Amino acid sequence: MGWIRLFSFLLVSLALLGFTLRRPHSHRGYRFIAFECILALTFLQAGIWFEEPFRLIQIISWIALVGSLVLALYGFRVLRTQGAPEQDLEDTTVLVTTGAYRYIRHPLYASLLLFGIGAFLKQISLPSGLLTIMLFFALYMTARVEERSNRDRFGEAYADYMKRSKMFIPFFI
Repeated sequence: MGWIRLFSFLLVSLALLGFTLRRPHSHRGYRFIAFECILALTFLQAGIWFEEPFRLIQIISWIALVGSLVLALYGFRVLRTQGAPEQDLEDTTVLVTTGAYRYIRHPLYASLLLFGIGAFLKQISLPSGLLTIMLFFALYMTARVEERSNRDRFGEAYADYMKRSKMFIPFFI
């Protein structure tokens, strides 16, 4: 990783840390680790993102990356329009269980996982594999902490929702 890329990585990491520390949510630490993994995957692989664009693995990677963007935009839109957030988008006052939220409880975290997989596929290596595993663990822990909070906020309705939906991947996990 060149000096400019390393310096850029550190600057973005510091900005992300500042943003994270200002957030009151109990899952912010795990989510910070997840974002750092994504940032590291992106900066680690930055030099090769557009090499050999028509190789099958690159096409699959781009499908995952575009899918991640689509899922994130969709998830934000649904939370904003159906979740009736108070101040922060995460502080919804209505439990959203329609659309993608009907099948998975965390489409936004699923989009981050999809992004991580897409970035990993850019150049499969031990460091990128370890970062992807760390990303999954951090997102899993983030979701678990958030689910405790959601059970407190929405009560039995959230517990029932958990029984009929999966965490990240429909019909799987």
